[in-house]
Amino acid sequence: MSEAKLAPECEISVTFCDDTVIRELNAEWRGKDQATNVLSFPTPGGLGGKPLLGDVIVAFETVAREAAEQGKLLRAHTAHMIAHGFLHLIGYDHETAAEAERMEALERKIAMALGFPDPYADDADGPAGGAN
Repeated sequence: MSEAKLAPECEISVTFCDDTVIRELNAEWRGKDQATNVLSFPTPGGLGGKPLLGDVIVAFETVAREAAEQGKLLRAHTAHMIAHGFLHLIGYDHETAAEAERMEALERKIAMALGFPDPYADDADGPAGGAN
């Protein structure tokens, strides 16, 4: 799916939190004083040489609310947010339209590989609806 060369048996840390915690993290690390659905914190170093890729923080309240609003299964939307965060850990971003298109294509492939529907099937706002 991705061309990233990862260290053998590398890991990520996934933490679930509430909107208060994600808002504090978003304000501290990104200067945005608001809740978001997912944040990623990569560990330093090259992908091929680090056994821990980094941390993915998922705001369960936001993700549950988004899933309900978008008519998605909570487990599918949660998996999408974890995949989105993972892609950030390995160097993908969505700052430009081209980057967003590439990242969204990978997210679609990951969702399908996990047996979930296309996470963007009914999303007119584009990649991850604000995920970071």
